[in-house]
Amino acid sequence: MRAHAGQWALPGGRCDPGETLEQAALRELEEELGVSLPASEILGVLDDYPTRSGYVISPVVAWLDGACELRPNPAEVASAHRIRLDHIGDETAVSFETIPESPRPVIRMRIGDQHLHAPTAALVYQLRELVAGRITRVADLDQPVFAWR
Repeated sequence: MRAHAGQWALPGGRCDPGETLEQAALRELEEELGVSLPASEILGVLDDYPTRSGYVISPVVAWLDGACELRPNPAEVASAHRIRLDHIGDETAVSFETIPESPRPVIRMRIGDQHLHAPTAALVYQLRELVAGRITRVADLDQPVFAWR
């Protein structure tokens, strides 16, 4: 994405005309990472996340049975990373910060020696909470200022 180059993001994009949210998610997954899944593997949809830059992200969660080869599309993906549930489930993996520019908490998630920020961190956090049996809303979690453009 031109507006958010260099930021970690989940596979995604706009829906094509006549395409459902779920169809778009499966198409983008195949286009960006070379992973093809049938619609029967979709588990559900998380909450919409409105971004500071004017997008609304509607995350679709699907099941991938076992590890598969990722084939990132070099025109769209600089690098691909696998994130283990036990790593994001660690209570020390998530922190909430305050910034002078916003009254809303900014989420930050540690993945190894890297950090995820919202919107990606908010979506991964909501998935983590759901897997743990907790219903958690994330639309009130803000992004760091560098992601507002």
